[in-house]
Amino acid sequence: MRLIVAITGASGVTLGEKFIKKLPKDIEKHIILSKNAKTVFQKEQNIFTYLDNEISASIASGSFGCDSMAVIPCSMNTLAKISCGISDNLTSRAASVILKENKKLLLAPREMPFSAIMLENMLKLSRLGVIISPPILGYYAKPTNLEMMEDFLIGKWFDSLKIEHDLYKRWKG
Repeated sequence: MRLIVAITGASGVTLGEKFIKKLPKDIEKHIILSKNAKTVFQKEQNIFTYLDNEISASIASGSFGCDSMAVIPCSMNTLAKISCGISDNLTSRAASVILKENKKLLLAPREMPFSAIMLENMLKLSRLGVIISPPILGYYAKPTNLEMMEDFLIGKWFDSLKIEHDLYKRWKG
């Protein structure tokens, strides 16, 4: 599986980092960093990093063949660009390609409360099949610390992308 993960904005960057670190080793990871993310990733097996201004990167082409994409966190600026079809950076271009190729696109919007404009953009994308999955806790998992809360969120994102995991206690009963 080839997965693109974009980290946009600054708030919530650690969730994007943890999402990447918890991905199974056999997934080929292509990481896009916005200039505001200001995060440096070490080269690891199956991890390729790009800056958001590398618009000609291989992942900007449908012929490259990525299976899915997650934007964690997803700034409202990025969400709005994707909603309007603006492809002026690698994140929005790769998302556009994922949409045109009918692949899975997951967005984790990080800002709240949501304005009517934000909600309209999310609704438009949801109707196109985009998974809108803000970091909202499910208390049935009974998290007792921040790590458990983050594992729940990452596990729900993995579920949406059909990635097997055991990051949280599933509902029984």
